[in-house]
Amino acid sequence: MSRATSRGTGAAATSGRSRAAWRNWAGTVSARPAREATPASVDELVAAVRGARAEGLTVKPVGSGHSFTAAAATDGLLIRPDLLTGIRAIDHAAGTVTVEAGTPLKRLNAALAREGLSLTNMGDIMEQTVSGAVSTGTHGTGRDSASIAAQITALELVTADGEILTCSRDEHPDVFAAARVGLGALGVISAITFSVEPLFLLRAREEPMTFDEVTRSFDELVTENEHFEFYWFPHTDNCNTKRNNRSLGPADPPGAISAFVEDELLSNGLFQVANSLGRAVPATIPSIAKISSKALSARTYTDIPYKVFTSPRRVRFVEMEYAVPREALVDTLRELKTMIERSPLRVSFPVEVRTAPADDITLSTASGRDSAYIAVHLYKGTPFRTYFSAAEQIFVAHEGRPHWGKLHSRDAAYFAKAYPRFAEFTALRDRLDPDRLFANAYLRRVLGD
Repeated sequence: MSRATSRGTGAAATSGRSRAAWRNWAGTVSARPAREATPASVDELVAAVRGARAEGLTVKPVGSGHSFTAAAATDGLLIRPDLLTGIRAIDHAAGTVTVEAGTPLKRLNAALAREGLSLTNMGDIMEQTVSGAVSTGTHGTGRDSASIAAQITALELVTADGEILTCSRDEHPDVFAAARVGLGALGVISAITFSVEPLFLLRAREEPMTFDEVTRSFDELVTENEHFEFYWFPHTDNCNTKRNNRSLGPADPPGAISAFVEDELLSNGLFQVANSLGRAVPATIPSIAKISSKALSARTYTDIPYKVFTSPRRVRFVEMEYAVPREALVDTLRELKTMIERSPLRVSFPVEVRTAPADDITLSTASGRDSAYIAVHLYKGTPFRTYFSAAEQIFVAHEGRPHWGKLHSRDAAYFAKAYPRFAEFTALRDRLDPDRLFANAYLRRVLGD
């Protein structure tokens, strides 16, 4: 990968003093950085990092703020990626695209589609920047295809000493193994090269199933489908399932009316109203859940990948997600259901279940093992600690690994046991950032100091 061809005039042109508060999407984190920078090139990014080091400021890049944790919070230099965007190069023969770190996934997906290309797999939200998404381990669901970070073939990293380090499986492979899910602890990503493939079609099949049906046939459903996921609605025995498989076509996207009713009116508009009512009057939640779980009808449609994998998420929420060994999924989920049914909890959001194959990324939640993900949510503004704490106890009992960008209470001592290669990551951090230029309170908790 080559360096960016654009050359800036220096960080001074795009940075300044700041005591304005930065807040994440969910409103769970705020910070007041001493200074902000908005570099428009890798040279300006290098200058910003070197300038902060000279001033004695810590450095944190921030993406779109979709992480629920304080991974990007800083009282030092906050680097905004708004101008570090766009595609550097597309290599059709090699099947790769090199993109600037601040590029939103939605812009990358649309640009690739125009070129007749696509990522192999992706999550269900497109608002994140590419660097923010990979740094926290964003994933979708897949039998054979893994997270967005697992599709990286090379990346460019600005280190604590202001050097530009290009890494891949052949060049600095130890950095490559760790920096694909680097938590912002090893440096600031300036560009990423992804593996892509010719644009294809996915046929989506969405249909309701009961909780017992899904859990009883979970292994079969995962094995028979390239991408399987489901949502269970607490206080009910109802689930909505989704199976995505490649199709020869023709394309058959949802009609305009169907898309509006299912994706906007039911999944966002009425869901917002239902959650607002549930937050105000928690006793109504079980009844609302029974109605909500039956509101979405069965449907099938065929479209290009990002239009099938992703969907609008306009209802704001807080979230915790854990990866457990795939073989432990059914037992873990049944324990979660029993816990909710036996407690006074009122849970208005469905529980999301996805899968991922094992990968070789040092701190990926699927590192070294086939994994299943269980995500618990609550509507923004709803007290969540009791529910999340009780769920977390269950996840931890099944050797769960929390998503790096979602709420959890684990610390470095826990991760040292949960990740066989944890010491490998922290040793690399000691080498690349011995003075902790990229540290913050979150990293001190999860990585130690």
